[in-house]
Amino acid sequence: MKKIILALFLVTSFNAFAQEEETEKKLTIGGSIDAYYQTYLSTSDDTGQSFGTSFADRTGFALGMANIIASYEGEKTGVVADLAFGPRGVDAVGGENDLYINQLYAYWNVSEKTTLTLGRFNTFLGYEVISPTGNFNYSTSYLFSNGPFSHLGFKADFSLSEDFSLMLAVMNVTDVYNNMTGDYALGAQLGYAGQYLNLYYDNKEALGFEIDYTGGFDLSDDFFLGINGAYQTSDDAGFYGAALYPQLKTSDVFSIGLRGELFGYHEKDVDDLPSVFSATLTGSYSLENLTIKPEIRLDSWGNDFEPYVNSDSELTNSLAAFTLAAIYAF
Repeated sequence: MKKIILALFLVTSFNAFAQEEETEKKLTIGGSIDAYYQTYLSTSDDTGQSFGTSFADRTGFALGMANIIASYEGEKTGVVADLAFGPRGVDAVGGENDLYINQLYAYWNVSEKTTLTLGRFNTFLGYEVISPTGNFNYSTSYLFSNGPFSHLGFKADFSLSEDFSLMLAVMNVTDVYNNMTGDYALGAQLGYAGQYLNLYYDNKEALGFEIDYTGGFDLSDDFFLGINGAYQTSDDAGFYGAALYPQLKTSDVFSIGLRGELFGYHEKDVDDLPSVFSATLTGSYSLENLTIKPEIRLDSWGNDFEPYVNSDSELTNSLAAFTLAAIYAF
């Protein structure tokens, strides 16, 4: 009798453990928080200036965002809900609410090579993303800031081979979350061995047409070079730019990286529109789940464009800043 009871206990315990493991595999919760300190090196902090790119544009001590990502994965289907709080999230979608939906979508793995997704998902264009955990540099580029952040629509991802992938999407026009006009946008991405050619098109002034290349190469075990280039046009006006992201891993806990970006605007029959060269040097020190990033950034505009004020209250074409950011991922 004791043997029977012991056997039943072991079977019950094994089933409970298996169910617990299955639940842990299906439901996962993660996220991040970030905050920073920033001061200008080329002017005083009370001038109310910024680089004009997204995020990290406040002086003194400032908050980034906190986000919680809950995902549930079944055998063939799943859902992801990514909620964010704080200024970084608000700046990503506009408005004044402290809480916003970063991503909210359901997916269906139709086969090992085909996945269908419906909902709100972060953009496939560009090298950088909204979450600071996905970027090496803490501040963001002009290319990222002028492109879309997220899309609301339907996409299909296809694994064509070991190296080739294809994504096709039908979406609301970028930044339109309540479609009252019946206008839609088309998106496509062709990937090969970590290199991606991205296309976006709508017939509205929101973005128009954009072609974007994103990729990178491991030049050695410790040295990586990221690349991003894009051209956008809408009604014969838009932007263009290119950025390089060399990153060197000096130890298991520290890396250093540079973002060099050339960005400008274009318009039909108009010459000498402003363009900017931006150089951002970032260190990254990791301790468990905490990452500390000291950063120095210098932006310099050409074509006699002077959007900033220096310490003597004189117009200038350049702005420099030091930023110290802390990011915790869980």
